[in-house]
Order: sequence, then C-alpha cells, then structure tokens
Amino acid sequence: MTSSPGGTEPRVIPIVALAQAAAEVPPLPAEADETMVSLYEARKKIYPRSVTGRFVNWRWAFVWLTQLVFYGLPWLEWGQRQAVLFDLGARRFYIFGLVLYPQDFIYLTGLLVISALSLFLFTAVAGRLWCGYACPQTVYTEIFLWIERKVEGDRSARMRLDGASMSLEKLVKKWFKHFLWVAVALWTGFTFVGYFTPVRELGMEFLQTRMSSWEVFWTIFYGFATYGNAGFMREQVCKYMCPYARFQSAMFDSDTLIVSYDTERGEPRGARSRKADPATLNLGACVDCSLCVQVCPTGIDIRNGLQYECIGCGACADVCDTVMDKMGYARGLVKYSTQNGVQNHWSGREIVRHVLRPRVLVYSAILGTVVVAMMVSLALRTPFKVDVVRDRATLARIVAGGKIENVYRLQVMNATETAQRFRIGVSGLPGWWWRRSRC
Repeated sequence: MTSSPGGTEPRVIPIVALAQAAAEVPPLPAEADETMVSLYEARKKIYPRSVTGRFVNWRWAFVWLTQLVFYGLPWLEWGQRQAVLFDLGARRFYIFGLVLYPQDFIYLTGLLVISALSLFLFTAVAGRLWCGYACPQTVYTEIFLWIERKVEGDRSARMRLDGASMSLEKLVKKWFKHFLWVAVALWTGFTFVGYFTPVRELGMEFLQTRMSSWEVFWTIFYGFATYGNAGFMREQVCKYMCPYARFQSAMFDSDTLIVSYDTERGEPRGARSRKADPATLNLGACVDCSLCVQVCPTGIDIRNGLQYECIGCGACADVCDTVMDKMGYARGLVKYSTQNGVQNHWSGREIVRHVLRPRVLVYSAILGTVVVAMMVSLALRTPFKVDVVRDRATLARIVAGGKIENVYRLQVMNATETAQRFRIGVSGLPGWWWRRSRC
C-alpha cells in the first residue's frame, strides 16, 4: 500500500495480478546461459601476396637505402676513428668531422624538432608516407616477408603449408625460415650496438667471447625486438601499438594525398569476362577480384574508403593497375589522390596546386627556418669551451703584501680533434697576479 503524490489516500497495488503476469512470461531456454560473447576479435593471420609495380619498386628502393646506411655506416672510418660513434664512456659523440659533448644537448633537441616537423609536413602532404616506405617496422617486415616467400613460397603455398599437418618438409621449412630470421635480427642488434662501441672492437670481442654484459644484453634485446615485431606482430604494431596511427587523422584534410579508390568509376563492382561491355552489364570498372585485399600488408579493403590501418604503401594501386591492364581499362581506379581530387575529377596539376595550401607552406617555412638555424649554429659553433669555477673548498685568505688570494679552477674543453693553444689573461684588476697550481 502506497500514498499518491500530493495526497493522503492510500492506493492498493494488485499483487496477485502482477504475480499472474510474471507467471505468463516464458522462461529463457537453457542454452542461453551457455552463450559466450567475445569482446575481442580473434586475429586472422595475413598472407600478403607478392606484387610488382612502381610503388613496390619505390618501397624496395627505400629498403635498400635505409639498410645500406644502417648496416654500413658503423664500418666507415673518418681519420683514425669510426665515422659515426656515440662513445658514452668518454661522453663524446662523433658524427664524421663533428664532435659533440653532453653540453651540446641542444642540438639533439633541434634534431627532434626537425623530425617532428618533417613528420607533420609529410603527413599533411601525403598521409602516412613515412609508414609506407621508410618506417623501420615496414622495412624489416618487407625483409622478413621476402625471406618467408623464398623459403615457403608465395601466398597460396604459405597458406597450404600452415594448414597442412606436421611433416618433415614443413618442419624443415619452418625451422630454416626462423633460422634466417634470427640471423638477420641478431646482425641488426650487433650493428645497433656498433654505434656505441667501435664495431671492429666489438667484432673481435665477439669472436673472442669477451663482450661485456651490456653489449650482450642490447644485442639480444634489439635482435629480439626485430624478430618479434617483423616476424610475428607485423601489422599489429601499425594498427594497435603505433601512436601515429591514432593521431594522424588530426593532420589529414580533404587535400591530403592518400591511396584512394574511385567509387564513382568502380561501382557497382562485379565479375565479368574481358570481352564483356561493363556498360551493358551495368557494372563499374572494379571486377571484384579482391587482389587489393590480398596484397595489403594490413589486410584492409581500400574500397571501403580511408581507414586508419592504411599505411599508404600503394601495393593495392600497383595490383589494381595490373588488373586494369589485363581487362583493357584505364589505370587509376586505385591511385594516390585527394578526396577533393576524386570527387571533383581534378587533373594532376590541379591536385598538386591544392596540395600546396597554406597549411603545408607554413609547415615548410617553419621547418626550413629551424634547419637553417641549426646549420648556422653548427657552422659558427666555437670549438673552445671554458668554465671558471671558484674552489669552494678553499676560503679567501690574506697573503704576503696584504694581498687577498682566491682559488679558481679553469675547466678548458677542446671540442675538436686537433691540438689547440690558448692564452689565459685577466683584465680589469690592477696589480693582480696569479699562480699556476695545475694545468
């Protein structure tokens, strides 16, 4: 029994009627309690198909360029030392003829600012250009995929091998593939440590099993990271671990060059023979072969529009051009373009003209200013560094002749690799004299 709002008269609830209504509700089936809903989609292994084309050639050109620099730079000599060496023990960082010290930390800050501004500029112009061509994750994934193709075969052969039961052939191929992966990964880790320990000394220490504990640790750690990221995680790093995939959309706009699918030209998609007329069948240029999905290293369908998983490698554009050539259609169903360019059917010149917009020009101006300022600062950098430090352990005292003696220490640093001669003098203090205690 309850009271109505604003009144005092009681109101009776028919409990019996409620009980009868509840009894009429059919019970849930028993199997409903056994239904399990997964909040995470199980990962499906991606088997990228090999493809040829201009974008693939560009990607392999960057693979060769970056790896020749990374693996070859520690072996170059400059004078009587390694050309590029970050000697943490001596706190000296050699970059060809340039010698930097911890006091030159400002140059590292400038380098990081230049890298960030370059990333902003490249993203505003052409999306994830860095990810598709020069990112270490992409580069080493390409190398590991190449090894996998050479050992296990192309896409269909790898899928059959993984689906087959264990056999001697499968065991040999798998173990040989992983052996090559581990060899490349450990060589990568060894090269990384070679930037901090002279690589020739490191090689002798390795042959004589005298590598220090930290050298062994970083070789194995860097090698394990390369082996795991490029051999197993692959697209998972780009899709879930890399923060760049999440905030890149903030730097995109409708005039950013991205890998685009021409929906107006391609839809409605459908299979047909080479001799068939698409207009008669009411079909677009897309033959729905799904090759663009098979060659994608992240496993997405570019026909669904721009997606954050797309790394802009252009593999789908290469394979689509191949299909268009076979069908006798014009190329460019999938291509590098902008959203405005595809919608408005702009020519290449119009697209480039809109790419050079105020946002890109501002990024370029700031980046150019920072680069010029850093280069000028390095060119005008004084190789002589001196600190005058008062000896706090010794108090001022009166000596013969009524003079007051203070003790100072001059810390002189020669920031070059050649001998220097310096003259020390004092001005503005008449009648001063000095005594050299240590030099």
